[in-house]
Amino acid sequence: MKNFFKDYFIHFSEAIRDIKAADIQLIIKEILIASKKKKKIIIAGNGGSAAISSHVSVDFTKTAKIESINFNESDLITCFANDYGYENWVAKALEAYAKKGDVCIFISSSGMSRNIINACKVAKKLKLKIITFTGFDKNNYVKSLGDINIWVNSEKYNIIEMSHLYLLLMIIDKIILDKKK
Repeated sequence: MKNFFKDYFIHFSEAIRDIKAADIQLIIKEILIASKKKKKIIIAGNGGSAAISSHVSVDFTKTAKIESINFNESDLITCFANDYGYENWVAKALEAYAKKGDVCIFISSSGMSRNIINACKVAKKLKLKIITFTGFDKNNYVKSLGDINIWVNSEKYNIIEMSHLYLLLMIIDKIILDKKK
């Protein structure tokens, strides 16, 4: 049992070891630019990544005082998925809610979620800044569509999702700290 915990901590540390502080700083910069221009942060994902999107969106809005939304309302998802197909519902939600200058954060552990890929493509057409958080294959499709990409070096969903949440909350904490200065 001790080896399990030790190995788990090691794997978690190794999964985020190569993430560059400069990339995190770029993300913070883009978020602050959008906020100063009264633009919002739009966060989307599936499953556990949707839960992360909700958590982080609320923290951006409440604690960092940066407007943020996510698309996790069941009526929105089921309406748009029913009318446009599941692979297009996030893209259609972007078309309905995004405004020029908004920043999109797309979370996809695999980087291969069709609805997130399509959302990235629409975000590009709308000229929105795209930040991606992915894992598994380093050359995944979602990552190829982002402007700033955070890739977690793991093939374990829980490690990837915890890393995404950890990094996004770290970004929020850094923004809050900098605002206090």
